[in-house]
Amino acid sequence: MPVPRVPRRREPLQDIPVKGHKRVLLAAPRGYCAGVDRAVIAVEKALERFGAPVYVRKQIVHNIHVVAELESKGAVFVEEVDEVPEGAHVVFSAHGVSPAVVSAAADRHLQAIDATCPLVTKVHREAVRFARDDFEILLIGHEGHEEVEGTAGEAPDHVTIVNSPDHVDQIEVKDPSRVVWLSQTTLSVDETMETVRRLREKFPQLQDPPSDDICYATQNRQVAIKKVAKDADLVIVVGSANSSNSVRLVEVALEYGAKAAYRVDYADEVKQEWLDGVETVGVTSGASVPDVLVQEVLADLAGAGYGEVQEVKTAEEDLIFSLPKELRQGRSGELGGRRS
Repeated sequence: MPVPRVPRRREPLQDIPVKGHKRVLLAAPRGYCAGVDRAVIAVEKALERFGAPVYVRKQIVHNIHVVAELESKGAVFVEEVDEVPEGAHVVFSAHGVSPAVVSAAADRHLQAIDATCPLVTKVHREAVRFARDDFEILLIGHEGHEEVEGTAGEAPDHVTIVNSPDHVDQIEVKDPSRVVWLSQTTLSVDETMETVRRLREKFPQLQDPPSDDICYATQNRQVAIKKVAKDADLVIVVGSANSSNSVRLVEVALEYGAKAAYRVDYADEVKQEWLDGVETVGVTSGASVPDVLVQEVLADLAGAGYGEVQEVKTAEEDLIFSLPKELRQGRSGELGGRRS
């Protein structure tokens, strides 16, 4: 059974003198959001209640350390539900699933636990409602991302995926008077708004979703790193390569003034040459990253002379989501039932 990797470097970073004052600007908010916390706890509670193995379709959240930890406790990650033994417990990841996946799980009599982030579920419901009203839905997001696949699967005949602002020129619709845009929850706010601007130039009657689709945590982490980036010689973003919101943080840091920005999963991926001539290091993490990984980075930076840590806080977060109903009710949930 896999064991989570311990993020410790073999050779410490060197403390190389630089002009000026060495410091770390630590962005806040950072790390776990409410939806990620709920999803991870859901897997842990399912293991406690039903025993191992509990199967999880896709990565529960996009972080390799979290996945490895859950594997060590008895979670088994699969790509599709047809890999799950009939009648077993399966958890749907925080990114959400399409109705086709729900039906496939029901066909195998799986006891499904839906850990979809409630903010993603909100977008699913919007897609269903607009499709029912015969709108064409322009879904801004990255094609192939699990969240986009799940949302598009709610209304496949009504959804067109828009990958980027430059993709807008290729988009065609049947009725420009009945078009609405929705978005993946983990995108760059600035890039999404630029995509919307270009869509509206092409389709002036484009309607907006009832409220922002980009989640509060994604927005808050981007706002915080914008404030840090302008004063940073280097920004280190802790997060996995398949984490959309982590990758966006690197892009936002560079766009807003950081001289350099890199993403790492673990502290031992920070390279010595990144610190050459660096006085101020900005540090943040994506919404699926446990804080222990950030603390490892800070410890290594302290060893290299960056012992002063100044937190840059731009928002308070106190949102908590209740566990999936299948775990709240003390039973495995109704087989084959649609999410509510």
